[in-house]
Order: sequence, then structure tokens, then C-alpha cells
Amino acid sequence: MMRSAMQLLHHGLLCLTAFFASTNVLSNAQAGVQGVSAQYLLGLGIGDITGPVVETNMMGYASLAQTDTGLHMRQRSRAWIVADASNASNRIVFINADIAMGDTGVRRSIVAALSAQYPGLYNNANIALVSTHQHSGVGGYLEDLLPQITSLGYVKQTADAIIAGTVLAVQRAHNSLAPGSLSLGNTTVLDGNRNRSPSAYLANPADERARYEYDQDKDLMLLRFDDASGNARGFLSFYAVHGTSIYENNTLVSSDNKGMAAHLYEAMVEPDAMPGNNTFVAGFTQSNVGDTSPNTLGAYCESPGEPWDGQLCEFEHSTCGNRTEDCHGRGPGFRDSNLGYESNRIIAQHQVDGAKTLMGQSLPAVSGPVKYVHTYVNMSFREFELPNGTTVRTCPPAMGYSFAGGTTDGPGAFDFVQGDNSTSQNPFWEIVKGAVTPLPNQEQIDCQAPKPILFNTGFAHWPYEWSPSTVDVQMLRVGNLVMLVMPGELTTMSGRRMREALRARLIAEGVLGEDAYVVVAGPANTYAHYVATREEYAVQRYEGASTIFGQYTLEAYIDKYSSLVSYLADNATGQPESDPAPANQTGSAISLQTGVVFDSAGIGHSFGDVKTDVRNASSPYKAGEAVIATFVGANPRNNLRLEQTFLSVDQLVNAQWKAVRSDSHPSTTYQWARDSTILGTSTVNITWVVESGTPSGTYRLTYYGDSKSIGGSITPFVGHSSNFTISS
Repeated sequence: MMRSAMQLLHHGLLCLTAFFASTNVLSNAQAGVQGVSAQYLLGLGIGDITGPVVETNMMGYASLAQTDTGLHMRQRSRAWIVADASNASNRIVFINADIAMGDTGVRRSIVAALSAQYPGLYNNANIALVSTHQHSGVGGYLEDLLPQITSLGYVKQTADAIIAGTVLAVQRAHNSLAPGSLSLGNTTVLDGNRNRSPSAYLANPADERARYEYDQDKDLMLLRFDDASGNARGFLSFYAVHGTSIYENNTLVSSDNKGMAAHLYEAMVEPDAMPGNNTFVAGFTQSNVGDTSPNTLGAYCESPGEPWDGQLCEFEHSTCGNRTEDCHGRGPGFRDSNLGYESNRIIAQHQVDGAKTLMGQSLPAVSGPVKYVHTYVNMSFREFELPNGTTVRTCPPAMGYSFAGGTTDGPGAFDFVQGDNSTSQNPFWEIVKGAVTPLPNQEQIDCQAPKPILFNTGFAHWPYEWSPSTVDVQMLRVGNLVMLVMPGELTTMSGRRMREALRARLIAEGVLGEDAYVVVAGPANTYAHYVATREEYAVQRYEGASTIFGQYTLEAYIDKYSSLVSYLADNATGQPESDPAPANQTGSAISLQTGVVFDSAGIGHSFGDVKTDVRNASSPYKAGEAVIATFVGANPRNNLRLEQTFLSVDQLVNAQWKAVRSDSHPSTTYQWARDSTILGTSTVNITWVVESGTPSGTYRLTYYGDSKSIGGSITPFVGHSSNFTISS
């Protein structure tokens, strides 16, 4: 088909823009020569997205009591850009963010910023916002009301931090665009996960289950990014394990096992770089995470004084004494840390080891075009045909009773039990549930069956939408790899069916050959909760009860994604028709979080003064010991210190202080406590656990803070501990 003159002009401008974006690399003669034949332009970047680390509810466990009190490790977004060197308008942006789930409003703002800064290059269709699904980050950023309830509404400061840091990560990736090559492979990681809902998994057909060795996917797939000389610049890996290594009793902001794995790998490659200043970017991306758990030792009853204390939880419903509250999953290091930090490190290291295995091999090269497809789909009463010709439909969103039962990673409350299709366990909630969301009509009851509806969120529109009805459907293609960017958490078997169906369709339509890789990435873009198989849905454990669009949700996704396969073909152009995009709700968002009024150092003190010092320098610290100092503090919500730090461990080198640790290192913690609300006083505790191999020498702890006056002005300050020594 003939292109119009305007289309040709547009194409030329895109190629010219990509050329100038790469001039920083192409000015190098060797890279310029090799770049002529390079198929891809590759860019990698990283940005700090850490929101308010105190006085804000954390996102993931949906626990009102889990309000953050400080920082363990900063949250970050990592971005990868892949562009076709021969047609730079064909490019994708894959963002892997240390957040619990993607969000429509956050993604909308990221897309708006990038498309304005780079017109014609980045758009709503080629940008994917994927989460690591970690449960120890800052909450309040999601646009729909249901996930805002425990955070007391929308927290703009959290959302703004995620948006700013993610845009920065993409900017850095764009500025690093250079010719390079890609390669692809997979390995097995056995000890990194387990199935937390095995009774639901067993409901799947026996012959289907017999095709797989495990009730949980153990494959780690890795896409390697090399420069034109064959040197590794980073990678993007996919492995399914929930970000629940750090437990619900933790109140320090962190990045769970995916963020920890990224830190460990990046620090291994660039040991002298401070976190966030590294050029090698390691991506540990979530996959079909729905029924996975990092608590690999299993779930046990923690019921002191009861006969079942210390026993495995009951198999069908994960209960202890017919109740859910005492049933807790145990990670591999649970005896070494009651917060889950050691388990977190172990599960992260398993993923690091898998990635190291692949990065140490010669992997098959990736070649072929860069393509993408995106559309919005309204899932409320969406009719479609199953492969057998039966017409079925999805439903407006609703949460079942077992949703309130929680999981073994984070048990629910009251008398809710997983895997109970009746409402007899909860007669009180049958009476009061209509006061929370509208009672479902018969059409919704029939559509959601056999799920008993607890929260009819699809019909709750006040003060704004409680749950999404319209979701992002997106696929990204790089050569023989297709990434299914999913707006929810697919269970193990759902992910297997999704991958197999799309791979078969891609091959059948001639888009890919037998070397095709298809991976699931999510929850991404829009958070639409879970995707269970029909068989798992009938069991109604947590994952089935949280499959908000009804029992045919998985089939609906397979049907829609399959219908878009042709848009990934080598010669495909354009984008499909779309349902209307979700409305912007941030303008209507409610926030009940109060701001910082003022800070005071107290009578006779200054901000940053040492209240409790480290021990005398004449008594050296050794590896494994904790160095602790407390300071006169101020509220860290005054300044998030993005791309900076609240603390440093400084070493005296050649009569100059050099920062060797920051608040992004897992060996440090920053804790803040309000002493008096009326007086505005607070205390900061900084702890550094000396790592094995730390050089002998003289050190100090430094605290960086910002105080707010009664008039509203914010002033930075610095505090130092006394010097101390480390002996090896």
C-alpha cells in the first residue's frame, strides 16, 4: 500500500530523532562502524521512586497497622528500551518498578511526560509499566478506591515519586541508547518458590497437571543486553515468586526479593558504585505470580497454647483451629529474622544465581523486528466465544468472601476462610456487606457464580470507582520473544495456559517460528487483581475469590490477546480499535493523610545533634556487630531525598571522608519516631550492621535531614556521629 507524503515525512523524522539520540555513542569510531550493521539500539536506566517512608500505609498486605516507620532499601524503577536500528519508530519501553502493582493513573502520567518530551517515539502503546509485586513499599498511589482504603485515601507524594523516578529511569535509558545485541535463554531455579494454594491447583485436570513436574513454575527466563563489542550492559529476567519474603510485621520500606536480587547482582558487577549510580541494570521481573510464595518451608500454625501450635496448617483451607489468622508461611531464613529479611536475601540470591548461570553461558541470539500492540478492554459483561463455540461472558468486578480470608503469606481477619463457597461462615457479613458496596443484583450473582460476593465493587462508583472495569491489554515483541503484559496476577496454571495458547497462535499465524519464547509479565499497567483457572475459581481460595471478572476471566484474556497476534507480524502497521480508556480519577481522589505541621529540635538542641552515640573509638567494631547512633530528627516527609540518601556510612580515606554505604544498602536501616506531636520533636535511629570483609579503618555515621518551620520553610541539616573503628 502506498504511504502518504505525511507518513513518509513522519517516518523520516522518527529515524532522525533516533539518530541524534544515539550520537553520544556513534561518535565513537568503533561503535559507529559496528552500529551500521547492528539490528537494535539498546538503552538501560534506573531511577529512585521511594515515596514517604514514614506515617504512610504500606502497599500489598492491606493492613491498616502496617504504617511505615523508616527505610531499609530504596524502591527503584528500572527501564529497558529496545529499538529497531533500521526503523527507530519501532521501539518498546519496558519498565520494571519496585512497586506492588501497576496503576492506570501512574502509567497515564508517565506516558504523558515521555510522549511530550519525546514526541513520536514513546506513546501509550509501547510503554509497559510492570511491577515486581513487592509488599514492603509505600502505598496510596493506586487510582481506584478499594486499594486506597488502608492508606486513608490517595497519597499524591507517593504517586509523584513513582512517576518522577520512572520518567528519570526512561530518560537515562534513552540517553544511553547505543547499538547492541540481544540473546535469550532459560534455566531452572528450584528453591525460589512454592505454591501457596495447592488444594486449588489440584482442582485442575489430572492429565494437565501430569504434564508438569511441579505445581509451580521453576523456569527463569533471561534476555541479555550486550553492547556492540559483546560486553553485557544488563538483562531482563522473568521468574514467578510473590514479593512477600518480608513479612507483614515489618514497617521499614524495602523492595523485597526482586529489588534485593537486582541490588545484589548490580553490586556484584559494579562493587564500587553506590546503589542507583550503577550503569549495569539487572532486571528481576514478575511472571505468573498469583499462587506463588517465597515462604518455601510451608505454612505453619503460630498458636501458642493451642494443641495445633507448630503444626502444618490444615491443607484445604489453610486454617489453624478453623481460623485463618494463625496460619503463616515460613521463608527459608525465618528463624534468623522475625521480619523476613534473611528469607528475603536467600530467595533473592536464588534468583541471582539463576541469572548468573545464564549470563555465564553463550545464549542464542535474538533477531527480528520490534513490535507492540495495546488496547483497552472493558471487562464488564464482555461476551465472547470459547473454542467449543459456547458464548460466555465476563462480569463487572466483585470480590468473594475468601478474598477477606487472605493467604498464608498474609492471613485475613475475623472468621473468613479460604476455599469456602458458602456464606454460612460469615452470617454477620451477609447483613452488613450492603453497607460497604451495593448489594449485587441477580444478574451479577449469576455471572460471578460460584463465587459468593462480599464486595460488589463493579457497582460501587461513589465517591469514585472502587475497582477497574477497563484494563490494558498489551504485548511487546522483540524478535522471537513476546512479552504478555498482564493487568493482573495469573496463577501458575493460568500462566501456563496463557503462554501455550498465545505461543500456538503466534506460530500458527506465522508471526514466530518454533524458537518462540512467550513470557507473562505482571501485574502491570492496570491492577485488576487475580486470574485463576475455572477449576481454581470453583474452589474459591484467595486467588479465585480475587478473580474479579468471574470464572471466564482467563478465557477472556486468551481470546483477546490471541485476536491481536497479527499486530506483531513483521509487516504489521497500526493499532487495533479500543474501548474507551479509563477516566482520570486522580482529580477526585480523597486523602485523609495530614501533612507535616512543623518540626522542633526541642529546648537546648539543634537538628542533627547526637542523642545516643556510637561506642568509643578505642573499642573497635567487628563484622556482624551493629553500629547504632540516634539523632535529633525531623520528619522525612519534608524531603523524600530522591536520588539522594537519608544516611551514609563514611570512611576516612587519605584524610577525606568518603561515603561507602547509603540508605539503599541492606546493611543499613533508617528509623524515625515521633517523640511529641504537640512539640514537633522526633528521633532518628541509624543502624549499620558491619559486613564481612569491611576494610579496617575509621568510620562515622552521617544523618541527612530536612526540618519544617512553623512558617512552612524547609531547611536541610546534617548530623555526624563520633568516629569509630572497624577491625578485621
